[in-house]
Amino acid sequence: MLNISGLNEGIVLDHIQAGRSLEIYYHLGLDKLECQVAIIKNARSNKMGRKDIIKIEGPMENLNLDILGYIDHNITVNVIRDDKIVEKKRLKLPKRITNVIHCKNPRCITSIEQELPDVFYLSDEKTETYRCLYCEEKYGS
Repeated sequence: MLNISGLNEGIVLDHIQAGRSLEIYYHLGLDKLECQVAIIKNARSNKMGRKDIIKIEGPMENLNLDILGYIDHNITVNVIRDDKIVEKKRLKLPKRITNVIHCKNPRCITSIEQELPDVFYLSDEKTETYRCLYCEEKYGS
């Protein structure tokens, strides 16, 4: 059995769909930070069968929960202080996301004006559908 030590202070992202931890790692920009990160892939889970876990050491005020909510709103965010879970955050679909997905419509202003942010808003929560703020292009289920 693999053993990864606990955290004194940090965040544990749990219940990540198996195989998606590296995608989350790059979307959160963890590759650009100087903190220690442990990625556990394909951990056994009674609830999910298999899951990924990411442990991030140190304070993480800049963690963008909207990105996590868009990628998978079933992820659990455990905040650790003094070796104890002090808070469990449940994610939800963000109402608006910026620069997470990019509009593929060639006529969209974002394909011409490169400095414009890619902004999408949640248009249908039931189908988890987002639309481009500029051209209304639809993304999602």
